[in-house]
Amino acid sequence: MRVAIAGSNGLACSIADAITTNTYHQIIILSRAPKPQLSARGWQVVVVNYDESHRQELAFKLAGVSVVLSVISGPPQVALIDAAAQAGVRRFAPAEFEGPAALRPQQDALDRGKRAALDRLRYYQTRGMQYTSFVCGILYERFAPGGMYASRIGLRSGIGAEGDYLVNISQRKAQIPYGTNGQPAIISLTSAEDVGKFVAAAISLPQWPPELRMSGDRMNVTRLVQIVETVRGAGFEKAHYNSQSMWSALQLAQAAQDIQQQLRVITLMATASGRFDFATPDLNSLVAVTPTTFQAWLQEAWRDR
Repeated sequence: MRVAIAGSNGLACSIADAITTNTYHQIIILSRAPKPQLSARGWQVVVVNYDESHRQELAFKLAGVSVVLSVISGPPQVALIDAAAQAGVRRFAPAEFEGPAALRPQQDALDRGKRAALDRLRYYQTRGMQYTSFVCGILYERFAPGGMYASRIGLRSGIGAEGDYLVNISQRKAQIPYGTNGQPAIISLTSAEDVGKFVAAAISLPQWPPELRMSGDRMNVTRLVQIVETVRGAGFEKAHYNSQSMWSALQLAQAAQDIQQQLRVITLMATASGRFDFATPDLNSLVAVTPTTFQAWLQEAWRDR
């Protein structure tokens, strides 16, 4: 089967590596610019343009592709969906890779074009193209040295640096958001490497439902901070947030016109609302992937640091 991966960042590479290592599928990497470092790995890189005026050309480059896995967002992803439908692509997975879409609010500051992509995919589903949203919760790489940016993940998110989400390990600081039930928020998590393995294995499933959930671990934020403290061998300064204190923090960031801090607080509020939690990772039981636990991953990521 011929599989196209749209994007060349760290998560796209994790998916590409898992497909080439664990399956016999052929892959092509769709990129807006040449990527000699990826070509050097033996991967075919196809330079594409997602502008509307280039849709015919994009569809032509998707000829013979059965599955498109997207790690791009916004209007380029919608253009890719249209071109994939025109080219007869049978399956499309949009750039989701977070919590379940049903848990997102109607007015979502973290949307980045995801709703528009899902709407377009639902339209094409009625015309025979299957799609699935791969749900993985929070990526472990948010807690890596340097954050997600160090793995070239979330480069356009604005909140992928170390310390942008829940814990700043280098500075030994943590934020603990509480839900409306007064309990610490619960999150599901998966490593980028395991996301790649799950996605690679899911390509061959006989049917794709609209959503497939995977998880490497699940815990409340207090437990996550305890694991970080254990791995680092030190206590962390903790700031506790309820809904009122989070709204106050957001108002302060808005008054200061600090967009990055606004995104941090909005993501903290989303965590408190349960946006990144799910109790039934169905993909775990459908494919033969044994994910790494958060603690084991963290110990390796911070070894010798």
